[in-house]
Amino acid sequence: MPACWARGAAQAAEVGISPWGPKDEIGRLNLVTPASRAAIMARVTGGAAYDLSVDYFVGMPSWQAAGDPPYLMWMTHTPHGNGVSDPMGTGKKMNEHVSYTGAAISMYSHMGTHIDALNHFGLNGKIYNGFKASEHLGDRGWDVTGAEKLPPIIARGVMIDVAAAKGVSMLPDAYRITRQDLVEALAKQKVALEKGDVVLIRTGRMQQYEKAQEYMANPPGMGLDAARFLVEDKGAMVVGADNLSFETFPSEVKDNYIPLHTYLLAEHGVPIMELVNLEGLARDKVYQFAFIGASLKLRGADAAPMRPIALPIK
Repeated sequence: MPACWARGAAQAAEVGISPWGPKDEIGRLNLVTPASRAAIMARVTGGAAYDLSVDYFVGMPSWQAAGDPPYLMWMTHTPHGNGVSDPMGTGKKMNEHVSYTGAAISMYSHMGTHIDALNHFGLNGKIYNGFKASEHLGDRGWDVTGAEKLPPIIARGVMIDVAAAKGVSMLPDAYRITRQDLVEALAKQKVALEKGDVVLIRTGRMQQYEKAQEYMANPPGMGLDAARFLVEDKGAMVVGADNLSFETFPSEVKDNYIPLHTYLLAEHGVPIMELVNLEGLARDKVYQFAFIGASLKLRGADAAPMRPIALPIK
């Protein structure tokens, strides 16, 4: 058990040391095993498949408060442009016969539906499992815990619809989800959490996704005690939500401006998913499912886009 799991509240936060050994780079994703994959897939009903990802488009919601770039897409080739410039040297007749469209994109790694790698946040010069930035972070990213190390995730998923449990379509601005909120929502859904679950929290904020200004403004999110409930009490493997930041602000911890990210990633090795589209699951009241998701293998990166799906289970 990592030392940080047992530390007292008065002790300063420190990075967790993995129970899976000094070379571990994926933290709680080690809970995915051949047996656990087979067990959850055996329960799939064969019904609807729910796409939990969002669209990427120019003007989409994104984190830019720290100077990170917005999503950009531009055409590198168009049928008309190829006819004028003839970049492949095929001639006008061929360009009129064979059309060619190409595009390029530029984006921050934490955009759209994505998963945070364990190097995203650290404490005191270290990230999860004691890896030091001074030793493992170079000009081309981290040589440990990069997004390329995250394995495909096939596990039991649970959606906790906090908004619905509280009788609203969307939680109000800056609402901080509590442990009791989660307990009450799970009771109403008649669902019990299990060790190794992928737990996804619905705030309802996804309904504003097309309006970036509204989506990004003062979002509701998780409180630290609620996160402790999921991780330390219930053994969640991955946590996520339909907002961008997972937690809400201002911080409830005096000496840490983003305590949930450091608690989950740096202390406990729990990856975080953000901008998860849970509206379909909420509409159909699907609370338990087989979660299947794999992220792009961006070498050395601190996050990567993913397109997860949920398959209802019996």
